[in-house]
Amino acid sequence: MPLHPSDIVKHIGNPANEKDRQDLLSLLIKRINKLCFDECQIDRILCTLTPLCFHRFLLKMRIKNGLTLEDLPKFCYNVQKNIVFRDFRNKTVVYRPFDSYLYLIDFLDIFFHGDYRKLNKFISFQKWEEAFDIFNYRIEKKQENFSYHLIDNYIIFKFDKRIHIIFINEKYVLCNANRETIASVEILKGVVDLYNKLYFPDVKTKLIRSKYVVITSFIPKDILAKISDNPLDDDSSISKLDDYFFNNFSEDLEALTKFCKKIRLRMNLHGNLEIKLYISLDTNNYIDGKKMPLRYRDMRIFLNFIYYIYNDFYVIWLE
Repeated sequence: MPLHPSDIVKHIGNPANEKDRQDLLSLLIKRINKLCFDECQIDRILCTLTPLCFHRFLLKMRIKNGLTLEDLPKFCYNVQKNIVFRDFRNKTVVYRPFDSYLYLIDFLDIFFHGDYRKLNKFISFQKWEEAFDIFNYRIEKKQENFSYHLIDNYIIFKFDKRIHIIFINEKYVLCNANRETIASVEILKGVVDLYNKLYFPDVKTKLIRSKYVVITSFIPKDILAKISDNPLDDDSSISKLDDYFFNNFSEDLEALTKFCKKIRLRMNLHGNLEIKLYISLDTNNYIDGKKMPLRYRDMRIFLNFIYYIYNDFYVIWLE
């Protein structure tokens, strides 16, 4: 039988094979460097259209592990930067640059050209007032369509439907976050807080024991009182409220159970239906017996749910 990848993983994971492990990893690194520097980027058409590593994951690995530009295949990196730029400008691209990593200064050059050198200095030295003055000027005076939110070690940006995360200490940026796993519960709460500020400001968010992000929404008792006890079978006559709570609400909760650690529904002291979603960095989905981590695109499930509940059954109550 041929050697299987699991055999190599098992061999590397055995502490008794320390010497073999080092030799094996050295061989792996040599092969990676040969692929990146001698085989892929030498052929510029190949590197641009169909890089030899899927979605340039080897480039991502280098950036995330603190390597400088000098240690990267430069043409490959420049292709990635150009694709992110063209996608941001709504120009034709060979593929959508989801989950692409760039150095901070290059991200700022693309999204804030003209101010990128100043912003790079302000963010590097954490001069937030000066950085926010530039961001706010672009939003208010230049009518640029983006939002941002600062948390301890990250700045989260939302351009249209795309999310970008600045890792302040590491000085790199995750662009167009999609299938990438969420690196910390602080980022998870930061993204929720950004959407909270934009789309459902009365919804409460809370971090519990640095483990869960809890999103609390509610449906007012006046809205609940309008739900029929026995909705008509005739779909043409059923109200939007009855249609949702009798036909779709349970299905939405079922979908949420795949990504929320807990869901709690209760009538609070005011007679309102309180909905609490407890979210961690793990989902309730499994692969090979292991829990799948939460990814950025998974957040759409509960963010869309909260948005719908808030705008269709809470805001209307306020009006």
